Amino acid sequence: MKTKTTPSAKPRKKSTPAKAAPAVEPSAPEVLGATQANAEPSAGVGARLRYVRELHGLSQRELARRAGLNHGTIGCIEKETISPSVGSLRKILDSLPMMLSEFFSLDPDIETQVFFRRDELLDVGAGGISLLQVGRNLTGRPLQILLERYAPGAETAAQPYSHEGEEGGVVIQGQVEVTVGGVAKVLGAGDGYLFSSRLPHRFRNVGDDEAVVVSANTPPL
Repeated sequence: MKTKTTPSAKPRKKSTPAKAAPAVEPSAPEVLGATQANAEPSAGVGARLRYVRELHGLSQRELARRAGLNHGTIGCIEKETISPSVGSLRKILDSLPMMLSEFFSLDPDIETQVFFRRDELLDVGAGGISLLQVGRNLTGRPLQILLERYAPGAETAAQPYSHEGEEGGVVIQGQVEVTVGGVAKVLGAGDGYLFSSRLPHRFRNVGDDEAVVVSANTPPL
């Protein structure tokens, strides 16, 4: 916290109170986390990440350490000066642990809805990728269905990453380069894929137009 100085204040020895301020800093995140734990988070990724981090009682530095990132990266994401890739966000949430679907819904209620209009699909994507999920809260469910949209040049991660589960899908539009276990293949409309998520993988739109994919993941990402 910064102490305020009035315009009339002169730079004299009376600046001692300002020096005492850093002693209060370490406890500030804990107090903030306690007061905001029950607050309703905004839709932004940064605000949600801060909400989740404080809910777990973690500092930016500790969350970054767990995720293997520079703590400045966490701060930039929370300020929304940078937008994390799906892979980076997944890596951060894995250190909690928390699923992407939980992160974007943050709703303890069990999903009972069966049919969903387009505007009811939950976007769990980031970094130029829209991942429209069927259903909001997938806690306890073994399957996740996504309508994926990739802007030209968008990718799930700079480097292939892996996690538990299986995934498959069909390209509906555009050209998507799918890398699985070190093997890359460009898929077009009507082409599909199916593989174990334990193999390092990455998706990248290599075309000039938006790419669209319908996919399924088990368990949910």
